[in-house]
Amino acid sequence: MSTASGETFGILTDDAIARSRRRNGVPERIPTPPHNYEVTADGVRHFAHAYGDDNPVYCDADYAAGTRWATLIAPPTFLYTMGEDAAPVPDKATKELLQGDPFAGLGSYQAMMEFEWWRPLRIGDRQRCLRSQVGVTAKSSAFGGRSAHVTRAFIYTTGAGELTAIRRGTWINAERHSSRQRKKEVHAPQPYTAEQLEAIDAAYAGEERRGSTPRYWDDVSVGEELPAKVKGPLTTTDVIVWHLGWGMQLTPPGAYRLSHRVRAKVPGLFPPNQLNVPDTVQRVHWEPERARELGLPMSYDYGAMRETWLAHLMTDWIGDDGWLWKLAVEHRGFNYIGDTTWVRGQVTAKSVVDGHHVVEVALRCENQNGAVTSPATAWVLLPTRDRAVQLPTAPAPTQGALLAKEIERLAVDAV
Repeated sequence: MSTASGETFGILTDDAIARSRRRNGVPERIPTPPHNYEVTADGVRHFAHAYGDDNPVYCDADYAAGTRWATLIAPPTFLYTMGEDAAPVPDKATKELLQGDPFAGLGSYQAMMEFEWWRPLRIGDRQRCLRSQVGVTAKSSAFGGRSAHVTRAFIYTTGAGELTAIRRGTWINAERHSSRQRKKEVHAPQPYTAEQLEAIDAAYAGEERRGSTPRYWDDVSVGEELPAKVKGPLTTTDVIVWHLGWGMQLTPPGAYRLSHRVRAKVPGLFPPNQLNVPDTVQRVHWEPERARELGLPMSYDYGAMRETWLAHLMTDWIGDDGWLWKLAVEHRGFNYIGDTTWVRGQVTAKSVVDGHHVVEVALRCENQNGAVTSPATAWVLLPTRDRAVQLPTAPAPTQGALLAKEIERLAVDAV
């Protein structure tokens, strides 16, 4: 398939999909060191504060010592900041297979992130991460053209090889010419009134944390509403503070000479700004001019921020003795600078699975206009009056075995 000029750049071809599928199960080197090599009290506190959480189980060593964990632990999504590369050194054939991007020229958008956690991260823990593509699905675009949904697994273990967590991310690679055909999103924010700001401040002042009081599975009712949390109105400062705890993540870290070295290898990561100065592609999250250049009305947040806000709602609700087991989040809309996000949840099911007392919660991030930007589902383990929570077991004994299970699980989607 080609454009009128005979070019295939930016066009999703069958060859590109086949080339991408050959990468399923092939470990990919992680190009940059983690933001945190080790779980430290400072690193955990900086991360928790970056999304507005001062839970003492994360931030107060004396308090945490008296919990079932007996030490400070990290918030669930802290694993984003960790992960030393666990991929083997690639041979020549592997290097050739992973060379270049089969979907170069397409727009790439995060659509979903799923997590499973099997043990907490405690002070002094290190993490090794095995990253690999596990599935590719070709789909038709609602606006004409095609898209490829690519799922990657990030599998975490301790240095001793004990599995701790997995996150699965799905990115949509879409033809830009078809996405340009969609109706331009209208974003015309109005200044907040004093009454609106008072309502937001009242929500902050009224936040609840279960803490050391157990929330028993026996007492939870299907249909029960969780106390809502508010995040916002989102400011550029919030995005900067988020980076202080989260790290830079997508763009290799460093400034000045270190940035220059990366730019010399991958100039496409540093498109020029209005002064013709090369600057990171990530500035779309804090520079409105760059967002508008890409056809968006305003800078916006990261999906990982909303995933963390949803986890925050759940960890405050379940208390110190509960366990956030799984979280699946879809990203369906932008959360722009100036938007306020209300994080809401409702219990939808209770069950006993392999001896675990499970509560399922339907979650959503909803902006000030009532639009749901990120629907989600969480599964938590709660104690009963006669039994404490037992941590879940990973579905495979090793990173390699779990990677194989992930590929098998998603194979049907590739047909």
